[in-house]
Amino acid sequence: MNTRVFVVAGCLLSTALSTCAFAQGTLLVANQKDHTLSFIDAATAKQTFALQEDRITGHEVATSPDGRTAYLPIYGDAGVGRPGTDGHEMLVIDVPSHTITGTVDFGHGVRPHLPVYDTHRNVLYVSTELDQTITAIDPKSLKILYTIPTGAAESHMFALSHNGKFAYTANVGPSSVSVLDLNTHKTLAIIPIQTPDATPGKVRVQRMSVSNDDKLIFTSDWDKPRLAVIDTATRKLKTWIELPGTGYGSASTHDGRYLIICLSKASKMAVIDLKTLKVVQTIDVPAQPQEVLIRPDGLVAYVSCNNDHKVAAIDLKTFKVQTLIDAGNLADGLAWSKYSTSTSAAGGSH
Repeated sequence: MNTRVFVVAGCLLSTALSTCAFAQGTLLVANQKDHTLSFIDAATAKQTFALQEDRITGHEVATSPDGRTAYLPIYGDAGVGRPGTDGHEMLVIDVPSHTITGTVDFGHGVRPHLPVYDTHRNVLYVSTELDQTITAIDPKSLKILYTIPTGAAESHMFALSHNGKFAYTANVGPSSVSVLDLNTHKTLAIIPIQTPDATPGKVRVQRMSVSNDDKLIFTSDWDKPRLAVIDTATRKLKTWIELPGTGYGSASTHDGRYLIICLSKASKMAVIDLKTLKVVQTIDVPAQPQEVLIRPDGLVAYVSCNNDHKVAAIDLKTFKVQTLIDAGNLADGLAWSKYSTSTSAAGGSH
């Protein structure tokens, strides 16, 4: 049989059509509780390998643009703002061989948390929480290049603008968002996130994302069912979106029409229309959804579901769960590699 015909036939017979179509790649999942990094083949929606390493207490993971290298900071065993160990290093992982090939040592305990690859500058940024900075690293030499101060404590998560000019950090304890200039390496502004009645000290921001047109920043109140919307032009809180549950990780669809957000305590996802800034649909998922990753083809949103050791794959045409993928205990951070790992190592560990 012609190979092309065979592949098409296989896709048509699959119960997860859009997972099969345009899904050559690997989904990486950082699993906090069992200290593993899952390698999941996107075409089959199966875990092919689990990298076991006691140091993997990190929550987040990122990949290089060519998909061959993954970066996993070691945060420590504490919750943000809570007592515990202070991580000081980041693991560098070769995706094809599933092996740790290097480390970056920050020199002291900084609780490194979120890695984000800046393709504009070919630099990897990592939030270095206890230093109140994000740290820039040369991905080739693994040398620290410089730091950018956030001007606030507990800068746990951050996001880059799509135009490559700014970084925005969510400062958990102070309930604020810092605006960082990626060219001058300076803090430009700190935006306070206040309640609708402007009462201070009643909001805890956490995860965040930036709209595709760079006009809006979204960050959830960790304690109340509402999403703060910040205008990047005025650098002020624009409005609140009421949610049917407490929000967490979010991401915009590729067409910029919707924001997909985890409702962690409700075991649901909410779909927000970015024209009306209103919730238009909810989707049931396994317990405690954490993070959303939109697949590069824009067809599927992967959602890590912490308590049920699953990743939900949501079809973005129908907004329905397409399949549930087995991952590790306390599945959390997600990253995409366009490198397809071999299925011959299915179920393996290292």
